[in-house]
Formats: sequence, structure tokens, C-alpha cells
Amino acid sequence: MSGNRRAIGSDLAKVDGHEVGPNELAEVAELGEEWFERAVAHVGGRPAKRGRPRAVEPKQPVNPRLSPRVIERFRAGGAGWQTRINAALEDWLKDHP
Repeated sequence: MSGNRRAIGSDLAKVDGHEVGPNELAEVAELGEEWFERAVAHVGGRPAKRGRPRAVEPKQPVNPRLSPRVIERFRAGGAGWQTRINAALEDWLKDHP
């Protein structure tokens, strides 16, 4: 700080020692859901990045041509069928270097 200090006209020790009572809490506005929906989180003074972190090895989009039987069996397992196909191919690569 610079050597040029001005008196602020407040007793900071008194302010620091003050405890907020229940009657003072009624004066504070409550933050609703709408406020939180519009709020932006900040980290280090900048808006925080949202979403998933970038993958170390991002997957590449491809359009393989698979038989209907293969697709039907994997889709029958529910959501994540493409991930299961990827896992099956990874297993195949372990046995076939």
C-alpha cells in the first residue's frame, strides 16, 4: 500500500466484532432459484470453464459399416451401445497386436 492513508471514519474493530442477530437477517434478501440459474461461477477472477475437461486421447468420429445383427445386439443392451462396441474392439486389439 502507499504511504498516503486516509481516515475512513469507521471503527473497523467494532465492525469486525459485531455479530448479526436474527432481526438483522430478515433484512437480507433471499436468493431464489432464478438468481442461481443466471449466476456465473468465477475462478481466479475469470468465468469458470464449464463442461467436461478435454480428453487426453479424444475419440475420432468414423462411419464404420456394421452388419444389422451386430448393431441390433449392441443396441439391445441399451444406452452406451457405441461405447460397448469400442470396448469390444479394444479387447480384440489386445489379442491381435
